[in-house]
Parts: sequence; structure tokens; C-alpha cells
Amino acid sequence: MAEIKDPENTILMELKDGTVVIELLPDVAPGHSERMKELARAGHYDNVCFHRVIAGFMAQTGDVANGNMEKDFNLRSAGTGGSDLPNLKAEFSKLPHDRGTLGAARSANPDSANSQFFINFKDNHFLNGQYTVYGRVIEGMEHVDAIALGEPPANPDRMVSVKVAADVDA
Repeated sequence: MAEIKDPENTILMELKDGTVVIELLPDVAPGHSERMKELARAGHYDNVCFHRVIAGFMAQTGDVANGNMEKDFNLRSAGTGGSDLPNLKAEFSKLPHDRGTLGAARSANPDSANSQFFINFKDNHFLNGQYTVYGRVIEGMEHVDAIALGEPPANPDRMVSVKVAADVDA
């Protein structure tokens, strides 16, 4: 396991092939980092599908309203919702959308991010300054690379569980 410097700001995302360790960036995007922890701690990300996965671009997930594959799941609705919490204000920074970074998914409105996010498969610098970067994969990117492709995938993969490292017994 990667060295976890700040367990309170580290996410452990369990995928079918293994654990993805994500370092949140609360100094850069405090609202988005806090939201991810809040939803993870409530169990809302568990069993949520990756509904939009584009080769050479990114894998998108996090629709806690419509993406839970264990609860009234309809693949056509996945990606259309968020959480019951208010939308977040954009927290744009100079951090580039490099391979392995987490970006906040949103509508055309910059202040519409809620629960959905994407993980960049490669450097996607054309997104810089348009989507909030609030985390980066520090271990397990090979598991992200193995997520089923599609918009939506015919047989989508899911986040089996998402936890804050500080809450997991070593």
C-alpha cells in the first residue's frame, strides 16, 4: 500500500481488481474534498457504477442518486443525478488535469458540481481551468485503466466501496 501521509484526506476506492488510493487536495479545493469524504463516510459511493468511460480520456462515476447498482438501478439514468446536498462552487486552480487526477463533473454551469467526478486516463490539459481538480491517484491507477469502457458501458464496473483512510483499521 502507498505511504499515506494524511489519512483524513486519503480515499480508499475498492474496484473489482483492487484498491485505488486517492490523495485529496483540501488546500486546493476544500469544498470538493470535504464533499467526497462526507459522501464516502455515509456509504453513498458504494456500488455506484462508472457510467461514462472513454478510452484515452477519463472514467466518470459518482451519481449517488441513480448510479447505485444495488438500489433501483437503471443504467440509462446513471449520470443524470447527484446527491441531496447543495451543489458546490467551482474551485478552479492552476493544477493541471494530468493522468490520475480527479476532476469534479458538472453541467455547463461551473458551480453545478455535486457528487460526480472523473479520473483522467491521460493528461487532459484542455480541461485546465474549467473543471475543479481535487485529488490524485497515488496507487492503483492500473485498476482504473481496467474499468469497462462505454457511454454507458454494456456491463459497467462499480466502486465496490469508498472509504476515508482515517476510518479504516490498519
